[in-house]
Amino acid sequence: MNETVLTGTAEHFDVIRLWEEDDPDAVLAERAKEITAVATGGTTIDGAFLDKLPALRLVASFGVGYDKIDATAAAERGVIVTNTPGVLDNEVADTALGLLLMTVRELPQAERYLRAGSWNERPYPLTPATLHGRSMGILGLGRIGEAIAVRAQAFGVSVAYHNRSQKDVSYQYYPTLLELASAVDILMIVIPGGDETRHLVDAEILKALGPGGILINVARGTVVDEEALAEALSTKTILGAGLDVYEHEPAVHPALLTLDNAVLLPHVGSASIPTRNAMGQLVVDNLHNWFTHGTPLTPVQESTSLLQNPQS
Repeated sequence: MNETVLTGTAEHFDVIRLWEEDDPDAVLAERAKEITAVATGGTTIDGAFLDKLPALRLVASFGVGYDKIDATAAAERGVIVTNTPGVLDNEVADTALGLLLMTVRELPQAERYLRAGSWNERPYPLTPATLHGRSMGILGLGRIGEAIAVRAQAFGVSVAYHNRSQKDVSYQYYPTLLELASAVDILMIVIPGGDETRHLVDAEILKALGPGGILINVARGTVVDEEALAEALSTKTILGAGLDVYEHEPAVHPALLTLDNAVLLPHVGSASIPTRNAMGQLVVDNLHNWFTHGTPLTPVQESTSLLQNPQS
């Protein structure tokens, strides 16, 4: 857990560092009636876990994505779930644009070429694509998606998007993902993971993106069918892909590791010390505000009904 969370919670709470316990299940069982809050950084929290803690009132998640937490099951048990939106938007948007530039201009490949000494023999080949003049389709125009859109336009890239519903923005809206993928040559994924979005980007979507298409994923690996993506890259159905997230991370699909038109990062979208500390502080602030004032700062959507009807 982030040190900011550890330090901040220690100031206000009796903290159990569960990962340091020899028998975490025994500790949970022994102190179940005392535990009123959980701070988590990626642990699966489902109905069975929640049932072990009858006094639980709040789950504070470190991160904007919370697909490993069954927020619906939590709401059914009267447990609020919070996440850390906003404080990481710019960092992830910067990473997304950096990853896009790396993929389009083959910058990691060029660096490997130099390090191998190949530049002494001949210049690196011209890249087949450029970023300027391209069109980007954003799958999920939330806070991070909008931050990416602003950056993309500064690079001369036009922006369109697909959401579950249209937003009051100037960007072109497409009611289906297939229509969006057919209309653009960069598909930027910024939607949450979970069952509803699993393999939303499949072979059909990749084919629609086309042979000049670039796929960038800074959201959740489960959104993309990695088998279909590996096939699309190897057959040049699309031009390239830049990935910061994976379906079974930290494991990466073996085929992706062999493909030179795939740029792969180890889930570092928000991984700077200042941003992670800001996320950690928001975890602490959610916990403190809830137990002091009865209102969390950033509840997830599934928890809003509990806040609107506190007696339910």
